[in-house]
Amino acid sequence: MRNFIKTARAAMVGMAMLAGTAAVAQEITIAVVPKVAVPFFDDCNAGAKAAAEALGVNYQWVVPQNTQGATQVKIMEDLIARHVDGIAISVNEPKSVEGVIKQAMDAGIKVVTFDSDSANSGRSLYIGTINKQAGVTMGNSMAERLGGKGKVAIITGQLGASNLNERIDGVKEALAAYPDIEIVAIEGTEDDLAKAVSVTEAILRGNPDLAGIFGMSQVGGPAVAKVLAEQEFADRKGKVAVFAFDDLPDTIQGVKDGYIDGIMVQRPVTMGKLAVEQLVAQIKGEAPGGDIDTGVTVVNADNLDSYTK
Repeated sequence: MRNFIKTARAAMVGMAMLAGTAAVAQEITIAVVPKVAVPFFDDCNAGAKAAAEALGVNYQWVVPQNTQGATQVKIMEDLIARHVDGIAISVNEPKSVEGVIKQAMDAGIKVVTFDSDSANSGRSLYIGTINKQAGVTMGNSMAERLGGKGKVAIITGQLGASNLNERIDGVKEALAAYPDIEIVAIEGTEDDLAKAVSVTEAILRGNPDLAGIFGMSQVGGPAVAKVLAEQEFADRKGKVAVFAFDDLPDTIQGVKDGYIDGIMVQRPVTMGKLAVEQLVAQIKGEAPGGDIDTGVTVVNADNLDSYTK
């Protein structure tokens, strides 16, 4: 009888240990790393967090303090040391993170990119806007607005960001069909609104006959609208065509106030949601598919109240 009780107790302990092991096996931690703390990524965070809650996994939102590639590398190294299971990253400088993404993958951590890619890093897939095509759409929209002629400037964010450079490539490709449209400036802002305002003011002062401005990153639209509202540039409203990215509140207000002609609206909530879902699926053994295009919508005064993300 005594031996039976010992055996039963041992079996119960063994079952408890197995149950504990199963619980640990099901505990998944996903980390999402945006470029920097700006409103666009708040939407990404909302989508990612909702997906993590729905799937019952642990979730970390790790925001860099600046847009330097080294900062994201350090964050990735810390996440590897903490043994997270999956990482989604919007890349500031594609080359800088190639090594650390490979290090994460070699450690068994699943990695996807979203919004901005590092195509040669070995990440399993990219989720977000196919940026070159979005740039083509933007360029054609500007050309139509200008009647195929005029001087234009491009205001971008981080000069090394692949997603922004792909958009610029798309704009250039579209404008190649319009020889009477000349790009007179391409300026970076490091996604800083104050710097974007200063850059816009300098471009307008240096080009009194400027016909159009492209805002390639999310600070472009708000900065141009803010500058055109200044007394110094009040006479340029309506004369300078403006196309921007992302439907932030200030950008939308710029459309309503007549400073911005059109917005290329991405789907950041969807990007965040899909990033977490894809990582969890891979962690559970599903093979990654191909890159996922989350699409873009051209929003102007006509559809401002009816478009959907």
